[in-house]
Amino acid sequence: MSSFVAPISTDFLLLEAEKENLYQKLIEQLNKDFNLANEAIDFPKSTTPNELKVQLHEKIYRLIQYKFAEYLNLLYIIDVSESEVKKLNGEDLVELSKQVAFLILKREWQKVWFRNKY
Repeated sequence: MSSFVAPISTDFLLLEAEKENLYQKLIEQLNKDFNLANEAIDFPKSTTPNELKVQLHEKIYRLIQYKFAEYLNLLYIIDVSESEVKKLNGEDLVELSKQVAFLILKREWQKVWFRNKY
């Protein structure tokens, strides 16, 4: 049984999800948590890892820009570490939203991985 490896990048995380045959579960988890936060997003099962990365980044960017309260609620629902978010540099919104998208994916990946293993 492999142990959980904290991903170092979005690309690494998505590769790992595919390798473990859990990429579809990751998409399902994202859809579920976004819907719980009333931020409807529907990544089709056919979404490629690159499309997922780009679309998630765009969604987070728009939330930070136009719906900040909803953005905070989403982070709370997904259970993204507040201390990790606070470490990010918020000066460049594009870069910030990319980093937050990674934190979201990382947290969702933990959920999917642990549910699959235990």
